[in-house]
Amino acid sequence: MNSKIRQNLFPVLAAFIWGTAFVAQSVSADYVAPMTFNALRSIIAFFALALLWVFKAQREKRMSPPPPPTDKKQLLLGGLCCGIALSAASVMQQAGLSETSAGKAGFITALYIVIVPILGLFLHKKAPGTVWAGVALALAGLYFLCVTETLSMETSDLYILVGALIFSVHILLIDHFTAKVDGIKLSCMQFLTASILTGVGAFLKEPANWAGVMQCIGPILYVGIFSSGVAFTLQILAQKDANPTVVSLLLSLESVFSVLAGAVILGDRLSGRELLGCCLMFAAVILTQLPVPKRAERT
Repeated sequence: MNSKIRQNLFPVLAAFIWGTAFVAQSVSADYVAPMTFNALRSIIAFFALALLWVFKAQREKRMSPPPPPTDKKQLLLGGLCCGIALSAASVMQQAGLSETSAGKAGFITALYIVIVPILGLFLHKKAPGTVWAGVALALAGLYFLCVTETLSMETSDLYILVGALIFSVHILLIDHFTAKVDGIKLSCMQFLTASILTGVGAFLKEPANWAGVMQCIGPILYVGIFSSGVAFTLQILAQKDANPTVVSLLLSLESVFSVLAGAVILGDRLSGRELLGCCLMFAAVILTQLPVPKRAERT
């Protein structure tokens, strides 16, 4: 597949899945504790990706010439680092969702579109002016799309803000390791790490609530297979050789898709404010895809 198509199509697909899964996470937060929920979704994602890993390995055996061997040390290190970041960010987000309104949660989580380029500066990853303009437009769009009340910083809001910061670190970690290891294998290893960490945490800190799990088994399966297994793998494959700031802007479209999914599936009507937010978000994405002049690109 053409790398340009992969770097732009895959994160949009991931954003679509995450946007539609936002409702499933909110429903599950009423029945299942954060670490239990994330342990279950991570275990489901790990087994789904393990099957894909086996299928891919069987196909690679028939390839001529065979692909280069996997750097096992980098794969283990990448799976550990990305898994720690993913589990911490997901638990923080899920904890905040139990009390924070959907508007606040969506806006605060998507602040990674600002955090990623700022953190990237410390890693010598510069972005052209069009990307920074896109960040500003996307941030304004997210505000109009999600925030309908006074944005005050409560404890639950702080959980989601910390989660957004860790998600930003997760994006930069993926940017680092996708250049070294296979994306599907990296995604599988990160969910193995996340399932162990959140599983141990749930066993030690949260009471068993199998009745609550059975009441929202559908949303858990959807989030585990699609939101975790499929969407995070698409993110990893998209970030290979891509600008992490541009990918984070495309991923932030999850807020737009969550609003559109509510309108189509639940019959929610979009207000003028929400439509303005959608337009600004799409304008930001288009702006980041404009060709950069050669002089600016060299700079």
